[in-house]
Amino acid sequence: MFDYIIVGSGLAGIAFSEFASNHNKSFLVINNQSQNSSKIAGGLYNPVILKRFSEVWQAQEQLDLLYSFYGNIEKKLEVKLDYKLPLLRKFYSVEEQNNWFTASDKPNLSKFLSTDLVTKKWDAIDSPYNFGEVLHSGYLDTALLLEEYKKHLVELNCYQDETFDYSQLITNSEYVEYKKIKAKHIVFAEGFGMLLNPFFSKLPLDGTKGELLLIKAPNLNVDVIVKSSIFIIPLGNDLYKVGATYNWEDKTNVPTEAAKKELVDNLSELINCDFEIIEHYAGVRPTVKDRRPLVGSHPIHKNIHVLNGLGTRGVMLAPAMAVALFNNIENDIPLDANIDIKRIKNFVSSFYQNE
Repeated sequence: MFDYIIVGSGLAGIAFSEFASNHNKSFLVINNQSQNSSKIAGGLYNPVILKRFSEVWQAQEQLDLLYSFYGNIEKKLEVKLDYKLPLLRKFYSVEEQNNWFTASDKPNLSKFLSTDLVTKKWDAIDSPYNFGEVLHSGYLDTALLLEEYKKHLVELNCYQDETFDYSQLITNSEYVEYKKIKAKHIVFAEGFGMLLNPFFSKLPLDGTKGELLLIKAPNLNVDVIVKSSIFIIPLGNDLYKVGATYNWEDKTNVPTEAAKKELVDNLSELINCDFEIIEHYAGVRPTVKDRRPLVGSHPIHKNIHVLNGLGTRGVMLAPAMAVALFNNIENDIPLDANIDIKRIKNFVSSFYQNE
């Protein structure tokens, strides 16, 4: 019998698998393949919501864990995943500069926002009002992480590819059983695919489609992350990731011409050099209306758990949310009320009404 069956091998599933492994727990990962938001994610992490100049929830705690977590995975897999790069916010007016300095004076933001304007000029970017620098930012190569971690799990003989069949899951108070595979617990980390999960489909997951471009721009020569209405992430070899769009209606993984045009138009406003589109990606982020993850155990079936709703900040949130759920299951440490699915009163009460 396994300690865990983990359904989903995106950022959330990998994070939980890693903590289970580090605590000598046996597990089987089933790659549900229901969504690909982790694979196409920008991978960007930064501790500040720049649109509102506010701190990301529990930013410092998440950053502290992020560095050690992905650093340990880099050592284990012998690959480079975490690229710590300055994030520069382009200013379009003196007013924007002043708003930046006002925000940087706030106690919770002062450690994340530099008070020194970045005056460096790049030939391909017109920046008369300069830039503001976000500290402790960077990006994670999520596609490489997913690829290499899968190889690692296959080598451990604890990975299988299949579409999860919920009708095959048998539950009782002692264990769960799926196609004759028994485990003490099952953790669903399926991303937007959770909407098909009968145990958690009533949770308020409101997916947001995002689209990105991979471009080649030999004359851009930018070695930092640039943020305006879009972000540009340098990947090396004149390649850059550009994103991202937000669509709350379309729930498919199909790239669209409308989003491509939006990205190209915004990119053309930001840079003045030629570029070639190499790839166009799309995926649905598992977002939640109250902007908090969905973590916890089923109201009736106490050995069925969920790790979801990481939204646009999966790189930062995944390790912190995974360790919170693991400690809740193994050590009975209460979940933060902000992430616990018990906060969704309608979801909890619906199961008791049906009993």
